[in-house]
Amino acid sequence: MCCVNCWRLRTRVLDFSGGAIFMGIVNVTPDSFSDGGKYLDHSAAIRHALELYESGAGIIDVGGESTRPGSGGVDANEELRRVVKVIEGIRALSGSVVISVDTNKTVVAKAAIDAGAEIVNDVFSAEDAGMVELLRETGAAVCIMHRQGNPKTMQNAPQYDDVVSEVFGYLRQRRLELIEAGIVPERIAIDPGIGFGKTTEHNWQLIRNISKFFEIGAPLLVGHSRKRFLLETFGNREEGTRIVTRVLLKEGVHVVRLHEVRNQTAPQNENVKINSLN
Repeated sequence: MCCVNCWRLRTRVLDFSGGAIFMGIVNVTPDSFSDGGKYLDHSAAIRHALELYESGAGIIDVGGESTRPGSGGVDANEELRRVVKVIEGIRALSGSVVISVDTNKTVVAKAAIDAGAEIVNDVFSAEDAGMVELLRETGAAVCIMHRQGNPKTMQNAPQYDDVVSEVFGYLRQRRLELIEAGIVPERIAIDPGIGFGKTTEHNWQLIRNISKFFEIGAPLLVGHSRKRFLLETFGNREEGTRIVTRVLLKEGVHVVRLHEVRNQTAPQNENVKINSLN
C-alpha cells in the first residue's frame, strides 16, 4: 500500500489517487478564534457537522479545546463533555462520514474512538503519555503536526533559521519515531502546522514549498482556514481561504481542513475511494 496516496483508518482506507478530500471543522468550544460559541450546544454541533458533510466534507473533525493563539486549554473532563456526545450523534445519524477528533489527550482520544472516531488529529503529535499505545491498540489513524511552543505562547515572536527545513525535519523524525514505536506507517498523516508558532512570512514560505513535504512519504494535511495571515495578506479571511485552498489542491495536498466547504473549489471528493478494511 502506498503511504503517500493512502491513509489507513480504523475500519477504512482513504485512497487519494483520484483526488483530495475536505476535512470540515466542528469546534465545540466557547473560544475558538473563528467560530467559538456557535456550536457549543451539542445539537447545533451535530447539525453543523452534517451540513458540512452534505456540502462536501469527507471528514468531520470534532474538537473540544481551542488551540487559538493565547488559549490556555481545558481539563479532560470538560473536553470529554463537549465532544463525546457530538461524535456519538454524528455516528448515529450517518454511518458513512469519517470522524476525526482534534485532541492531544489520550483519555479524550480513547473516548472519541469508542464513540466512532477513526482519526486522532493531534497538534502535539502523540506526545501525551499513553497516546502511542492507544493508537497502536485501536488501529486509529493519526495526524501529527508541527508547532513551535504551545498555543498560549506560540505566537510570541516565533523564529526559525529555515522554517521549511525545520518543519520538514521535525515531521520526518516524529513520523519515524511513531513507526519505531509500532504505529503502522500508512496510519500516519502529517501537517506543517500553519499558524502554530509561525509568522505570516513563515506561513507563506511553507505554502510556497508545500510540495517538499511529499518527500516524507505520508498523506499531507493542511489547515489554513480563516487564519490571521490571510487577513493580513488579503484583507479578508474567507477570500484568502478560498485562494489558498485552490493553491493547495493544485499542488496535490491530500486533506484540506476548512471551517466552511460550501463555497470552496470542489476537491472532487467523489474521486477519493473509501474502502472498508472489514
